[in-house]
Amino acid sequence: MRNAVLRGVLLTAACSTVLTTGVAASASAAPLPARAGVAVQALPSYEIWLSDVAAVTDAAAGYLGGRLPDSGVRAAIVLDIDNTALQSKYKPYDATPGVLALAKQARAAGAAVFFVTARPEIIEPVTALNLKAVGYVWTDLYTRATFDFSSNQTLKTNARIDIERRGYTIVANVGNSATDLGGGHAERTFKLPDYDGQLD
Repeated sequence: MRNAVLRGVLLTAACSTVLTTGVAASASAAPLPARAGVAVQALPSYEIWLSDVAAVTDAAAGYLGGRLPDSGVRAAIVLDIDNTALQSKYKPYDATPGVLALAKQARAAGAAVFFVTARPEIIEPVTALNLKAVGYVWTDLYTRATFDFSSNQTLKTNARIDIERRGYTIVANVGNSATDLGGGHAERTFKLPDYDGQLD
């Protein structure tokens, strides 16, 4: 059943990738095209990426283990989606194992899970279907409103501010880009690898 759902998601979500990045995501680790006068380093292998991600998510898991549960606050964690919650570059539409484990750990300890992404709201239903199919359970999903032309960092900071206004304390914010994490409104940030912007 899970595979049938994912096959449907793959077809529909191909449009989402084009809308989000302007290019269909590749399942391989092909290097980016070189720009004039700029050497481009090849993207690390899938195995290296998983190892680099695990180093961060293991640290985050240790932190959450000591931080949660906390009966004094409505705790929450915030997760980016592309190349964070989902393996968008390497295995499009599959969950990133360490991040999925963090989401499950947080929920088991009583914390809410929020997704904050720059994906456009028009593909929010497809995104939600994908996340659910690979095992995520969450409280809310923030996407980019149709006529919101703010920077990614402003968009994501504003989403975290809104989460705080709803009475939550964001104990951890996890993403692979500086724009996922900048702007404050989280007790701790955990940055996954982006390899000099190749996974933005």
